[in-house]
Amino acid sequence: MSLLEASTVEHQPYRAVNRLTIGNTRVWASLGKELREAIEIVSHVLPFRTNRYVIDHLIDWERVPDDPIFQLTFPQRGMLPPEDYAALVGLVNAGAPQGEISALVERIRLRLNPQPAGQKTHNVPVLDGVRLPGLQHKYRETVLFFPKRGQTCHAYCSYCFRWAQFVRIKDIRFAATETHQLLEYLKRHPEVTDVLITGGDPMIMRTAALAEIIEPLLDLDRLSSIRIGTKSVATWPQRFLTDHDADDVLRLFERVVESGKQLALMAHYSHPIELSTDQARDAIRRIRSSGANIRMQSPVARRINDDSSTWVEMWQKGVQLGCIPYYMFVVRDTGAREYFELPLARCLEIYASAYRRVSGLARTVRGPSMSAFAGKVNVEGRATIGNKDVFVLEFLQARNPELARRPFFALFDPKATWFDQLRPASEADNEFFLPL
Repeated sequence: MSLLEASTVEHQPYRAVNRLTIGNTRVWASLGKELREAIEIVSHVLPFRTNRYVIDHLIDWERVPDDPIFQLTFPQRGMLPPEDYAALVGLVNAGAPQGEISALVERIRLRLNPQPAGQKTHNVPVLDGVRLPGLQHKYRETVLFFPKRGQTCHAYCSYCFRWAQFVRIKDIRFAATETHQLLEYLKRHPEVTDVLITGGDPMIMRTAALAEIIEPLLDLDRLSSIRIGTKSVATWPQRFLTDHDADDVLRLFERVVESGKQLALMAHYSHPIELSTDQARDAIRRIRSSGANIRMQSPVARRINDDSSTWVEMWQKGVQLGCIPYYMFVVRDTGAREYFELPLARCLEIYASAYRRVSGLARTVRGPSMSAFAGKVNVEGRATIGNKDVFVLEFLQARNPELARRPFFALFDPKATWFDQLRPASEADNEFFLPL
């Protein structure tokens, strides 16, 4: 029996658990009063969703609240500024009208920078004078597509920089209901070689709906690669094993590869535990048997994976299973950033220490990388120039392609957590910090 035909995991229907349903589970009863209040209050602001696979297989409940996957998926009190948390608790406990609570929630959300790095203002392309709200085109060769039916996930990551996709803020979500605008845009932009289908998580979609997006792309000769951004490989591997159309999605992957295009699943793995279950490993084998490849990426986040040994184990396990370590990101400047962020100097230490302890097959990984307004800024290292201690930086991707792969320098700042907190080391570095 081939891997594509094998189904070694017992069928488990997908069941989401969110703020409104968590109270009906045994998990809720096992949590202390303070944790229960935090989940209830914070999830008014930041979206919360998980599932039985995460609860039963990935979280070590003996370690809660310090378990990394619990921190990754369940809201925590420190994810909101203290004054906002207190204000929201006051309204909820006083039995305030829902309209008053919702107004406060929206004010808090808007202060959390819901659309960082020009996503709404600068990344949306234009076709015949009309903005295309379900697309983004930041880097010359790559277009992002946000299918409306893929704008949720099997489980939400609490550090997700696209958390605003999951909440009801007027005019803030990206979503495309049809593919014809994407196809027309690609036909008029021959420089585009890659399409990234993203969300949310496109793998929440049924295979038939996903095929409606992907199959027309196979006729575009200039398009060489199709990427799918997904967390399903980590939080719902049954999508590729026992869901009713799991075999269908593998056949779709095969058709993409047979067309001569590369299919890459940009898989968000945050911790090695996500690679440790039989379901996770079987899902990877089935995906790879279709000819698709899996690239691993994640932010380095406090309380989840903020030590080098965790990354060494994750990269080594991934390589052993045939995955490609791709990116170590810096937590983006949105949402619960202060709860998860680390100084850039610490991110660099974690990355460098882990990199030195893995073989060449894992050294495909790049980082620590910030997806800032101007582009993907990689922290290459520290150096001393004259009498100045500096960060050595480089754009891996840039809105202005001429800036890519040109080393530049910022004054070393031990507290800086994001690119906009850095300053040029000299006049020669100014052009890399200028607004576009």
